[in-house]
Amino acid sequence: MQPFIICHMISSIDGRIVPDRWTLPVDGVNRDSLVNQYYDVEKTYNADGWIIGRATASEHFVKTTEPRKGTTNQFPREPYVAQNLTERLAIFMDPHGKLQYERSDIEGDGIVAVLADNVADDYLQTLRDNGISYCFAGPDGRNIQQAVAVLGNTFRRRKLLLEGGGLINGAFLQAGVINEISLMIYPGIDGVSGIASSFDWVCATDNEPARGQALSLLDVEKRDNGVLWLRYKIEKTIP
Repeated sequence: MQPFIICHMISSIDGRIVPDRWTLPVDGVNRDSLVNQYYDVEKTYNADGWIIGRATASEHFVKTTEPRKGTTNQFPREPYVAQNLTERLAIFMDPHGKLQYERSDIEGDGIVAVLADNVADDYLQTLRDNGISYCFAGPDGRNIQQAVAVLGNTFRRRKLLLEGGGLINGAFLQAGVINEISLMIYPGIDGVSGIASSFDWVCATDNEPARGQALSLLDVEKRDNGVLWLRYKIEKTIP
């Protein structure tokens, strides 16, 4: 079973995704009241999991440290499903095992760590001791297709929200596993080159991570205070 993956993001009109940098709304409206529309829409999807990268996780939820060193032959590199698996999952893409968890959930959503095969056994033991599920994405943690297949087949996820940052979104785009894009446009501007955007896949300039993927517009909705909500279906094309 392949989960249906929706990349759900909010950005300024120039595609940047750091809300604190966006220009303020007109008429003295609070910026947060506009940004919070993102979370209102998120709830309507009724997804059974959400995916973010290590940088976003460490910014908002979990402390980070240097990867542990040690043996890698104690535990098989197979998915581990904790007993307290919840209906909704918080899925953190953390190839090197840098995130240091103090609990097994984020606001009730059980954590699943997606790791590279070469993380230390000691780190896996700590995850098990803390009741945290995990799975693997290949030798370097970049096999997104493998991870998505496990999330569907082992963790039985049917619909997942991919919510950035740009590096992880870009990796999923390059892997061709995104089914739909839900993009909310905040009526403001960042304006600076190099600030994180919705898709920031790091590659050579002649690489085209979205090649073979066309966007078919599903809907446009004008929301409160000038926020736009765009929905696109990703359709495979012949490169």
